[in-house]
Amino acid sequence: MSRTRVHNLNISIDGYAAGEYVTLDAPIGGAERLFSGFDGRAIHGIDRVDAPITVDRALTTLWGQGVGAEIMGRRKFGPHEGDWPDDGWRGWWGDEPPFQTPVFVMTHHPRPAIDFANGTSFHFVDAPPREVLCLAQRAANGRDVRLGGGPSTVRQFLEADLVDFMHLVVVPVILGRGVSLWEGLSGVEDRFTIETVTSAGGLTHQLWNRKTVGG
Repeated sequence: MSRTRVHNLNISIDGYAAGEYVTLDAPIGGAERLFSGFDGRAIHGIDRVDAPITVDRALTTLWGQGVGAEIMGRRKFGPHEGDWPDDGWRGWWGDEPPFQTPVFVMTHHPRPAIDFANGTSFHFVDAPPREVLCLAQRAANGRDVRLGGGPSTVRQFLEADLVDFMHLVVVPVILGRGVSLWEGLSGVEDRFTIETVTSAGGLTHQLWNRKTVGG
Protein backbone atom coordinates (compact mmCIF):
# COMPACT_ATOMS: atom_id res chain seq x y z
CA MET A 1 0.00 0.00 0.00
CA SER A 2 1.33 3.42 -0.95
CA ARG A 3 2.55 5.55 1.94
CA THR A 4 2.80 9.32 2.20
CA ARG A 5 6.30 10.18 3.46
CA VAL A 6 8.31 13.19 4.56
CA HIS A 7 12.11 12.99 4.36
CA ASN A 8 15.07 15.07 5.51
CA LEU A 9 12.91 17.91 6.83
CA ASN A 10 15.32 20.03 8.85
CA ILE A 11 13.76 21.82 11.81
CA SER A 12 15.18 24.08 14.50
CA ILE A 13 14.92 23.38 18.22
CA ASP A 14 12.14 25.95 18.42
CA GLY A 15 10.14 24.33 15.62
CA TYR A 16 10.90 26.39 12.51
CA ALA A 17 11.57 24.58 9.24
CA ALA A 18 11.85 27.46 6.76
CA GLY A 19 12.59 31.16 6.59
CA GLU A 20 10.00 33.90 6.42
CA TYR A 21 10.63 34.80 2.80
CA VAL A 22 11.83 33.33 -0.49
CA THR A 23 13.61 35.38 -3.12
CA LEU A 24 15.72 34.51 -6.14
CA ASP A 25 18.87 35.38 -4.19
CA ALA A 26 17.70 33.90 -0.86
CA PRO A 27 15.70 30.70 -1.47
CA ILE A 28 15.87 29.80 2.24
CA GLY A 29 15.53 33.37 3.44
CA GLY A 30 16.37 33.55 7.13
CA ALA A 31 16.81 29.81 7.75
CA GLU A 32 20.18 29.11 6.17
CA ARG A 33 21.60 27.78 9.45
CA LEU A 34 19.27 24.79 9.18
CA PHE A 35 21.15 23.55 6.13
CA SER A 36 24.76 24.45 6.78
CA GLY A 37 25.72 20.79 7.32
CA PHE A 38 23.33 19.13 4.88
CA ASP A 39 25.03 16.89 2.30
CA GLY A 40 22.48 16.80 -0.51
CA ARG A 41 24.63 14.46 -2.61
CA ALA A 42 23.56 11.59 -0.36
CA ILE A 43 19.91 11.65 -1.46
CA HIS A 44 20.86 9.46 -4.42
CA GLY A 45 22.91 7.01 -2.34
CA ILE A 46 26.05 6.88 -0.26
CA ASP A 47 27.91 5.56 -3.31
CA ARG A 48 27.52 9.06 -4.79
CA VAL A 49 29.47 10.67 -1.94
CA ASP A 50 33.27 10.57 -1.70
CA ALA A 51 33.16 10.81 2.09
CA PRO A 52 32.73 8.58 5.16
CA ILE A 53 29.44 6.73 5.59
CA THR A 54 27.81 8.37 8.59
CA VAL A 55 24.43 8.09 10.33
CA ASP A 56 23.44 11.45 8.84
CA ARG A 57 24.31 10.43 5.27
CA ALA A 58 22.78 6.95 5.62
CA LEU A 59 19.42 8.32 6.79
CA THR A 60 19.50 10.97 4.07
CA THR A 61 19.56 8.21 1.43
CA LEU A 62 16.02 7.11 2.39
CA TRP A 63 14.76 10.16 0.48
CA GLY A 64 14.31 8.38 -2.85
CA GLN A 65 13.86 4.74 -1.87
CA GLY A 66 10.50 3.39 -3.04
CA VAL A 67 9.20 6.85 -4.02
CA GLY A 68 7.19 7.24 -7.22
CA ALA A 69 5.97 10.85 -7.00
CA GLU A 70 6.46 14.02 -4.98
CA ILE A 71 4.17 16.80 -3.73
CA MET A 72 5.56 20.24 -2.93
CA GLY A 73 4.34 23.75 -2.21
CA ARG A 74 4.82 26.60 -4.63
CA ARG A 75 7.57 28.27 -2.59
CA LYS A 76 9.72 25.17 -2.95
CA PHE A 77 9.43 25.39 -6.73
CA GLY A 78 10.31 29.06 -7.02
CA PRO A 79 10.19 32.60 -5.59
CA HIS A 80 7.19 33.85 -7.59
CA GLU A 81 3.82 34.90 -6.18
CA GLY A 82 0.53 35.51 -7.97
CA ASP A 83 0.30 34.91 -11.70
CA TRP A 84 3.31 33.19 -13.24
CA PRO A 85 5.61 35.59 -15.09
CA ASP A 86 6.75 34.79 -18.61
CA ASP A 87 10.41 34.48 -17.58
CA GLY A 88 11.15 30.86 -18.46
CA TRP A 89 11.48 29.76 -14.82
CA ARG A 90 11.73 25.95 -14.56
CA GLY A 91 12.56 25.53 -10.86
CA TRP A 92 15.67 25.96 -8.73
CA TRP A 93 17.43 22.88 -10.07
CA GLY A 94 18.43 23.70 -13.65
CA ASP A 95 18.04 21.10 -16.39
CA GLU A 96 18.40 18.07 -14.09
CA PRO A 97 16.03 18.29 -11.12
CA PRO A 98 16.84 15.54 -8.60
CA PHE A 99 13.33 14.07 -8.38
CA GLN A 100 13.19 11.86 -11.51
CA THR A 101 9.46 11.32 -10.89
CA PRO A 102 6.25 13.30 -11.43
CA VAL A 103 6.11 16.27 -9.01
CA PHE A 104 2.82 17.96 -8.09
CA VAL A 105 3.21 21.62 -7.17
CA MET A 106 0.33 22.99 -5.08
CA THR A 107 -0.61 26.45 -6.32
CA HIS A 108 -3.67 28.65 -6.84
CA HIS A 109 -2.30 29.46 -10.29
CA PRO A 110 -2.22 26.31 -12.47
CA ARG A 111 -0.06 26.30 -15.61
CA PRO A 112 1.05 23.73 -18.21
CA ALA A 113 3.28 20.90 -17.05
CA ILE A 114 7.06 21.09 -17.45
CA ASP A 115 8.93 17.93 -18.49
CA PHE A 116 12.63 17.11 -18.18
CA ALA A 117 14.71 14.48 -19.93
CA ASN A 118 15.65 12.74 -16.65
CA GLY A 119 12.05 11.73 -15.90
CA THR A 120 11.12 14.70 -13.72
CA SER A 121 7.86 16.43 -14.60
CA PHE A 122 6.22 19.31 -12.73
CA HIS A 123 2.40 19.47 -12.63
CA PHE A 124 0.74 22.58 -11.17
CA VAL A 125 -2.44 21.79 -9.27
CA ASP A 126 -5.04 23.95 -7.52
CA ALA A 127 -6.72 21.45 -5.22
CA PRO A 128 -6.92 20.49 -1.52
CA PRO A 129 -4.41 18.02 -0.05
CA ARG A 130 -6.52 14.88 -0.39
CA GLU A 131 -7.19 15.49 -4.09
CA VAL A 132 -3.54 16.27 -4.80
CA LEU A 133 -2.51 13.11 -2.96
CA CYS A 134 -4.87 11.03 -5.11
CA LEU A 135 -3.27 12.47 -8.26
CA ALA A 136 0.21 11.73 -6.91
CA GLN A 137 -0.71 8.20 -5.85
CA ARG A 138 -1.99 7.40 -9.34
CA ALA A 139 1.19 8.78 -10.87
CA ALA A 140 3.33 6.82 -8.37
CA ASN A 141 1.85 3.56 -9.66
CA GLY A 142 1.91 1.73 -6.34
CA ARG A 143 5.07 3.33 -4.99
CA ASP A 144 5.14 5.84 -2.14
CA VAL A 145 4.49 9.57 -2.38
CA ARG A 146 7.00 11.98 -0.84
CA LEU A 147 5.89 15.29 0.67
CA GLY A 148 8.80 17.51 -0.24
CA GLY A 149 7.76 20.56 1.76
CA GLY A 150 7.97 23.24 2.72
CA PRO A 151 6.63 23.10 6.26
CA SER A 152 3.36 24.85 5.39
CA THR A 153 2.57 22.12 2.88
CA VAL A 154 3.53 19.33 5.29
CA ARG A 155 1.37 20.98 7.95
CA GLN A 156 -1.65 20.92 5.63
CA PHE A 157 -1.26 17.18 5.15
CA LEU A 158 -0.81 16.61 8.89
CA GLU A 159 -3.96 18.63 9.56
CA ALA A 160 -5.82 16.38 7.10
CA ASP A 161 -4.30 13.25 8.74
CA LEU A 162 -2.69 12.11 5.48
CA VAL A 163 0.92 11.53 6.59
CA ASP A 164 2.19 8.00 7.22
CA PHE A 165 5.88 8.66 7.92
CA MET A 166 8.16 11.60 8.72
CA HIS A 167 11.92 11.82 8.96
CA LEU A 168 12.60 15.06 10.83
CA VAL A 169 16.13 16.31 11.45
CA VAL A 170 16.33 18.52 14.54
CA VAL A 171 19.25 20.91 14.07
CA PRO A 172 20.76 22.40 17.28
CA VAL A 173 19.99 26.02 16.40
CA ILE A 174 17.31 28.44 17.59
CA LEU A 175 15.92 30.61 14.79
CA GLY A 176 13.38 32.61 16.78
CA ARG A 177 11.27 33.23 13.68
CA GLY A 178 10.30 31.63 10.40
CA VAL A 179 7.67 29.12 9.26
CA SER A 180 6.68 26.73 12.04
CA LEU A 181 5.96 23.09 11.31
CA TRP A 182 3.87 22.67 14.46
CA GLU A 183 1.59 25.70 14.52
CA GLY A 184 -1.97 24.54 15.26
CA LEU A 185 -0.97 20.87 15.54
CA SER A 186 -1.14 20.30 19.29
CA GLY A 187 -1.32 16.57 20.04
CA VAL A 188 -0.36 15.43 16.53
CA GLU A 189 2.38 13.25 18.06
CA ASP A 190 -0.32 10.97 19.49
CA ARG A 191 -0.93 9.55 16.00
CA PHE A 192 2.66 8.29 15.65
CA THR A 193 5.31 6.14 17.23
CA ILE A 194 8.53 8.16 17.37
CA GLU A 195 12.10 6.88 17.39
CA THR A 196 15.10 9.16 17.78
CA VAL A 197 18.73 8.77 16.78
CA THR A 198 21.37 11.36 17.66
CA SER A 199 24.40 11.53 15.41
CA ALA A 200 27.97 12.48 16.19
CA GLY A 201 27.39 15.61 14.14
CA GLY A 202 24.88 16.87 16.71
CA LEU A 203 21.73 16.21 14.71
CA THR A 204 18.72 14.40 16.15
CA HIS A 205 16.85 12.29 13.61
CA GLN A 206 13.22 11.60 14.47
CA LEU A 207 11.41 8.79 12.68
CA TRP A 208 7.64 9.21 12.95
CA ASN A 209 5.58 6.18 11.88
CA ARG A 210 1.80 6.30 11.89
CA LYS A 211 0.39 4.02 14.60
CA THR A 212 -1.44 0.96 13.34
CA VAL A 213 -4.92 0.15 14.57
CA GLY A 214 -4.53 -1.14 18.11
CA GLY A 215 -0.85 -0.08 18.11
